[in-house]
Amino acid sequence: MNTTAFILFLGIVALTLIITYFAAKKTNSTSEFYTAGGGLTGWQNGLAIAGDYMSAASFLGIAGTIALSGFDGFFYSIGFLVAYLVVLYLVAEPLRNLGKYTMADMIAARFDDKKVRGVAALNTITISIFYMIAQLVGAGSLIKLLLGLDYTTSVLLVGALMTVYVVFGGMRATSWVQIIKAMLLMAGTFIVSIIVFAKFNFSITDMFEQMKAATPLKESFLNPGNKYKVPLDTLSLNLALVLGTAGLPHILIRFFTVKDAPTARSSVVHATWLIGIFYIMTIFLGFGAAAFVGYDNIVAADKGGNMAAPLLAKALGGDFFFAFISAVAFATILAVVTGLVLSAASAFAHDFYTHILRKGSASEKEQMSVARWASVGVAIVSIVLSLFAQKLNVAFLVSVAFAIAASANLPVILFTIFWKRFNTAGAVTGMLTGLLSALILVALSPSVWSPEAGKAILVGQAWFPYANPGIVSIPLGFIGAMVGCWLSRPSDAAKYEEILVKANTGIKL
Repeated sequence: MNTTAFILFLGIVALTLIITYFAAKKTNSTSEFYTAGGGLTGWQNGLAIAGDYMSAASFLGIAGTIALSGFDGFFYSIGFLVAYLVVLYLVAEPLRNLGKYTMADMIAARFDDKKVRGVAALNTITISIFYMIAQLVGAGSLIKLLLGLDYTTSVLLVGALMTVYVVFGGMRATSWVQIIKAMLLMAGTFIVSIIVFAKFNFSITDMFEQMKAATPLKESFLNPGNKYKVPLDTLSLNLALVLGTAGLPHILIRFFTVKDAPTARSSVVHATWLIGIFYIMTIFLGFGAAAFVGYDNIVAADKGGNMAAPLLAKALGGDFFFAFISAVAFATILAVVTGLVLSAASAFAHDFYTHILRKGSASEKEQMSVARWASVGVAIVSIVLSLFAQKLNVAFLVSVAFAIAASANLPVILFTIFWKRFNTAGAVTGMLTGLLSALILVALSPSVWSPEAGKAILVGQAWFPYANPGIVSIPLGFIGAMVGCWLSRPSDAAKYEEILVKANTGIKL
């Protein structure tokens, strides 16, 4: 066991538990639990969004994918960054103006129907669990490498901690854990990037020249097609990454933690700057790992390449730097999983239980109790599923969650705001079509089925040719919403006019 790493791990855990302790004192209402009372400023929420978004997929998965596959790994960085333009211009302000605690609130502002709220909550829980599996896989690999604990024990440890943060501290604790994590991650990544750049004499030209001979891929390392050999597969991945963020529940609920729509817009601007700088630095992480750690060492530590960044830190700065970067990665995972647990628990407690089962009559105390128990349930399900996904790259797992979000949530969010003819049947049909098509296509994809044992979860021939379902499931989500709408009665036009005004101004007619 690395003693320095263990001490740093304990320090991060202690700090986050102290935050949770103080947050718990203020978390005595549903508003505090779900949205921190809407009291965060633009820069605070921007940091928290960045902390929520720069996940294990970003820090561990993308660095590993670039190191092993070269240019193709950078697709994740580009897609994740560009996605925030969609959020900024189409989603952030209308969502804040129409919603209260969850994405389902925003859709229910126009279609106050149990079926709509129930399906929206189902989407939220499904997407959150998929995303959480990725984080737990990264956590298991990281702690196994650093502390010598086996994968199962590592996953259980992180799962227990994330549950404590949410159950006791709610959104306030979650937000401050994410803010601190964002600052640590930016600092750690910047230090590594500067050291790597120095190794290449602070010359972009030298760096690219040296990378042509640094990996088994040789000159093709800098060209597309190493990982995604089929152009449509690449397009499918990028569609999911660019459109998926605007449908991710744990990102969307962050816009309810501020007081108004202008502050929500300010949050996105702050977050976009931080995220943009970070994703530029992933190039140095990936190139540095490929050049100074080596392909064989990266794969030996983790077949998915998830340990490339910590191994790079060890190669550059020895055990202490390795411990520091690993501790930062651990903080990254903790911050993201707490946001995911909270979004899923909020969907269950606020949407399923309060509005569907109790028809809006549940007391504050009752809602808080259900939300906390839902947090425990979501954590248990995610932990169990993550035990079967150990060999998968976390960036891939996150891309699947993005595809589901873009297929199941985004069409309905956009049509709710912008389409006058849209109605309840279209909302339900669109969400279910997007969700089911994405899940079925992933289950039939090469990521689940492979003729070679050990290459995927199951042995056999894949029925769907692409690793990411986005190129098919996203259009199906939009088509399902339109067909469901056209085959049913038109919506109330007067209600749409009210929603249009409120979505753009916050004024209720």
